[in-house]
Amino acid sequence: MKKMRQQLKKWMTNQLDFPADVMMDLPRITMIGQLHIYIENHRGVLRFSNQELRLLLKQGQLLIRGDHFVIKTILPEELMLEGRIDQVLYVKE
Repeated sequence: MKKMRQQLKKWMTNQLDFPADVMMDLPRITMIGQLHIYIENHRGVLRFSNQELRLLLKQGQLLIRGDHFVIKTILPEELMLEGRIDQVLYVKE
């Protein structure tokens, strides 16, 4: 049933031009150079330090590495991180 629901969402996204991040609950990531990163549709902060941020996603995790990290904005499903961003990795569970 779950697989069929995913296939239906994919079809609706393709056929009806719905945004994939909305229909499939995918993260939307916006980066401004190496200075800022804005993440929408996350499920929570798993780990935060001066050099690393790990977010829980619906499917997997998002790992951001760099230096001088400061969380500028944090809302239930949105986060803005400031600092020097060196690496952004999607980690499957």
